[in-house]
Amino acid sequence: MSKINELFKGKPHVINVGIESFKEDLASQGAEVIHLEWTPPGRGNPELIAALDKLEDAAVIEKIEEANKLAVERIINSQPVLIGFDQAINCVPGMTKTTILHAGPPITWDKMNGPMKGAVTGAIVFEGLAKDVEEAAELAASGAITFSPCHEHNCVGSMAGVTSASMFMHIVENKTYGNIAYTNLSEQLSKILRMGANDQSVIDRLIWMRDVFGPMLRDAMKLHPTGIDLRLMLAQALHMGDECHNRNVAGTTLLIQALTPYLIQTDFTTEQKKEVFDFVASSDYFSGPTWMAMAKCALDSAHGIENSTVVTTMARNGVEFGIRVSGMPGNTWFTGPAQQVIGPMFAGYKPEDSGLDIGDSAITETYGIGGFAMAAAPAIVALVGGTVEEAIGYSTKMKEITTDENPNVTIPLLDFMGVPTGIDVRKVISTGIMPIINTAIAHKDPGIGMIGAGIVNPPVEAFEKAMLALAENIH
Repeated sequence: MSKINELFKGKPHVINVGIESFKEDLASQGAEVIHLEWTPPGRGNPELIAALDKLEDAAVIEKIEEANKLAVERIINSQPVLIGFDQAINCVPGMTKTTILHAGPPITWDKMNGPMKGAVTGAIVFEGLAKDVEEAAELAASGAITFSPCHEHNCVGSMAGVTSASMFMHIVENKTYGNIAYTNLSEQLSKILRMGANDQSVIDRLIWMRDVFGPMLRDAMKLHPTGIDLRLMLAQALHMGDECHNRNVAGTTLLIQALTPYLIQTDFTTEQKKEVFDFVASSDYFSGPTWMAMAKCALDSAHGIENSTVVTTMARNGVEFGIRVSGMPGNTWFTGPAQQVIGPMFAGYKPEDSGLDIGDSAITETYGIGGFAMAAAPAIVALVGGTVEEAIGYSTKMKEITTDENPNVTIPLLDFMGVPTGIDVRKVISTGIMPIINTAIAHKDPGIGMIGAGIVNPPVEAFEKAMLALAENIH
């Protein structure tokens, strides 16, 4: 029998490239099919292909590679250290009593989604600027409140990201490059402002955080002789099973362990100290914002490097997803529509109840942890869905769109591979592989809060816009 006849009489073994439905049709006919995920560079868009071609010029490549090497070196060599806590009005650049910072790229009150409006009105009541959320909504719409992205004030904020003058902030200093980053404190995981909840229980908790929790942390850190090396602590947390975005069991244990000797030396009462320890013990998320500020501190040191295509910010405001790129200095945002987060919902809620992707916490993935480090935290799949195999696959796949690995922050399960570091806009566009983010899900309406968690990708449009701008600016 000829080889051709053998081919047609035997069971076909097929590699399917591109459209996945072809695989299903072939499998239904008895073929063994391996599906290769592939999209043409730039999704076949001639303008994007031309931009990619322009950046493939030998002289241009040399400039980009040199700039990207510097950007990633700065990210890797950064040593973010927690040096203190203070109220936003005392430390955040540009903060005023009527300023409200929010997550993601710039947005106006009229365009904000439910969770962000809920958080804004709650913060206005907390600050004493309105007697209730109805009056706060009128004030927010009046123009009397200044809205601005956290990222444009050296800050990051979880979920809605709403930060007001009286809130206590982490103060994280980059000991290598001197820049400072800030983020507010975790409200833990009950009905909370950052998820859009704003009833009296939320306001009361914020008041206690302002009057007891924040001041105790501030006074404790004043007693600390050196500050807390967050990069070292992050590396330890990953080795203990965290990915330091949505799983923070180890990180919170390590952080409160480092703070405790100083907390107990403060002048607060034993009852107040017990309240603080009980509050931290109420949720593993206490260290979640800490890692966000650490990542922001490292990435800001890599922003503004001419000719670099490395992403230094990924952030979402619930309506748009925005990125900033090192080679486009200042507050140049590239945006696309916020996406639906896919994952397990809490009992009683359906996917259609969820708001769109929101929060500055994707700064962790921008740094190389969170979704990029899920192989270090296979237990995270119980929260965000998927399988352990998929969690491991995310960490290896992200190497295809990044510049290097961070040798200071490693994943034991992958033979101590450094976390993928330095998302390259060119690689995202040429491969079609989008960054992976794990995140919480807030209800689409204000006043309700968290209803699930899951996995999401950025909109490709944000990276396409960045690619076109880079092609115009790099010569």
